[in-house]
Amino acid sequence: MQSIARNFEKIAFVASDVPEAQEARERLAKAYGNVEPRKAEAIVALGGDGLMLQTLHRHLNDRVPIYGMNRGSTGFLMNDYSEDDLRGRLARAEVNVIHPLAMRAVDAEGREHEALAINEVSLFRQIYQAAKIRISIDDRVRLGELICDGVLVATPAGSTAYNLSAHGPILPINAPLLTLTPISPFRPRRWRGALLPNGAKIRFEVLEPDKRPVSAVADHAETRSVTRVDVMQASHIDLFMMFDPGHSLDERILSEQFWY
Repeated sequence: MQSIARNFEKIAFVASDVPEAQEARERLAKAYGNVEPRKAEAIVALGGDGLMLQTLHRHLNDRVPIYGMNRGSTGFLMNDYSEDDLRGRLARAEVNVIHPLAMRAVDAEGREHEALAINEVSLFRQIYQAAKIRISIDDRVRLGELICDGVLVATPAGSTAYNLSAHGPILPINAPLLTLTPISPFRPRRWRGALLPNGAKIRFEVLEPDKRPVSAVADHAETRSVTRVDVMQASHIDLFMMFDPGHSLDERILSEQFWY
């Protein structure tokens, strides 16, 4: 976790399409000014978690910290909304540095597709037939055949999203780990996934791809009918997420594990 101290004179406001977020953007821009995101000292995203992910993707290489305020339905990645003392809140904010996953997928025609994922890379069966997938870690086959609806690799930031719904473990945001989680596994019946070092190179090979087609999705970027998918952390890309003191992503992830 990092702390930053700036005056934050240059703020960029982005908002989701919902009226509540758009109205907030107008009021905040009038009160604090509004600059282009790439010229900003901080980007304030007004919406829900979906907008936060979109904003992170849009500014992957800009190294501008992003501070979310909840004007949507889901706000795990967002701070509470308030229009008061915004520059002070930004100056006091704690910064979490996260790294996305890099996906390289090969489709049935032999074409390569690359995408980045902040939450997870997922493989899904495309039809009624269960998928059959071989899993290798660092060039060593660890699971010769997984019969399942799918399988995913999640970052610590994404471990509370779809990974959690698939009964995967929650990871502290600074843990040097990735979680490998099956989706509705049939065989091996008792396999519940694995924790991997964040430097691991993960390869998925689709078995019987003609009979059992599989798609690969990096957050929202989908490639259909894949035969092989390689996943590894893009450690050279730093993303900066800002949270109010006491409400950091670490704290939210810890609290989520005691929610019942």
